[in-house]
This record gives sequence, C-alpha cells and structure tokens, in this order.
Amino acid sequence: MSTAQLEALSAYTACDISDALLKLSVPGAGFLPNILPLPQTTTPHQPAKYIAPASTVLFLPHSTPSFPNPPPPLDTLTTALTTPLPNIPPGVPYADLAVPGTIMLLSQPADQHCAVLGGIMAARIAARGVRGVLVDGRVRDLGEIRGTGIPVWSKGVSTVGAGAQTKAWAVGCEVQVGETVVRTGDIIMIDPSSHAAVSIPAELLQRVLDMLPRLTAADENVLREVKEGLDVAGAFKRWRS
Repeated sequence: MSTAQLEALSAYTACDISDALLKLSVPGAGFLPNILPLPQTTTPHQPAKYIAPASTVLFLPHSTPSFPNPPPPLDTLTTALTTPLPNIPPGVPYADLAVPGTIMLLSQPADQHCAVLGGIMAARIAARGVRGVLVDGRVRDLGEIRGTGIPVWSKGVSTVGAGAQTKAWAVGCEVQVGETVVRTGDIIMIDPSSHAAVSIPAELLQRVLDMLPRLTAADENVLREVKEGLDVAGAFKRWRS
C-alpha cells in the first residue's frame, strides 16, 4: 500500500469500503463482525481511523484441568486438515513475532472463555510498533491494554489467561472472521466513526479506491434528494441505477 493509497483510503468510511467490496462480490464484504472497541481505551488524540496491512495469529484449542473438554474428534480432524502447519518456534511467545507497522488480527477458537491478549502481550506488541490489534475472541487486563496507547478491539473480555484453553499455532496465515477471509498483507481499517473494522483484499485495493468516489457521490446525491422530499425509490433510480 503506497502513501497515496493510504491517504486516499482514509477519506472514506468502513461502510463505504463494504459497499465497494459488495459490488466486487467479495465474501463477507470485508466486514469483521462483532469485533468492537474496548471500554475506556480511546484518547482524544487518537486518529479518526487506523489503516495498515494485516498480520495474523491463529490459535487452536488446548485442554487443561480447569478447562478439560477438548474438541470432539471430528472437529479436531477437520481443524488438522484445514489449518496451516505450526510456525511459531517452541518457547517463543507470539507477541515477540509481532510485525511492526501492521494491524494484528488474532483468531481465537469460537466459544472459548479465556483471553488471548493480556497486558504483557499487549505491551510487547506495542513496543514492536504494531498499529493496532483486532481480537476475534477475548482480552483481559484492560488497564494495561489502555496504557499501551494503541487501539485494541475484541469480541469480549475475560479474567482467564490464554494457556487455560488455547495456544498460538501459526502466524502469517489465512484466518476467517465471519464470512471474511483475511490474509497477511490485506488492508485493515479500524473506523471508530462506523464502530466497525473492515479488511480489503490486497489485490483489490486499487479497484476499491477507483470505485469509492462514484459510490459515495451517488449516496450523497441520494441523501440530498431524500432530504429535499424525493422518495427513496426515485432517488435510487436517479443516482444508483
């Protein structure tokens, strides 16, 4: 992503991007569902949007005495067939592999109660120069996370550490959030104004940028005419057909 592309993209919202990706028939239209900002983790000096290439971390289930229920055998087999080979060296915390200048997306198995990001990992990630973190799962230690100064969004919170139920399996791999597939190098926008985050496939970035002026201009004209009294159907026919 060039500086010019970054500047151009920042003029649009996450909703605008999903509109363009929907036109391009991208599964999920880029939307990363249910990942929301944590309470009290914003400051008045944060930018309106965060835009950066994605880096990914995939977690897999892990059984312990406190959480002794491993996934059913069929689920385990399916996971083994569909996930990449592990590439995190033994004894190396995933945060030590954080890629500077990216927005990290942490993919946690569904319906787990533990957190995959806490204060220590968040501090290391921030020190590595990561722009932000999206957690498709849970986080804990909100005070420490708040102190890092980077945006952290998640599906929920926990008091339980990651080792109780899960383990980091691979970095830089394909992950899926809802219907949206995210690969390392795809472009993520965290947009507080839309209360949402989206991902743009890297190979479609320029096509999206080329489409956005026309799509947003059409919506602005529709909104103007609806406010002036025209019915929505008429405005759509004039500007969206």
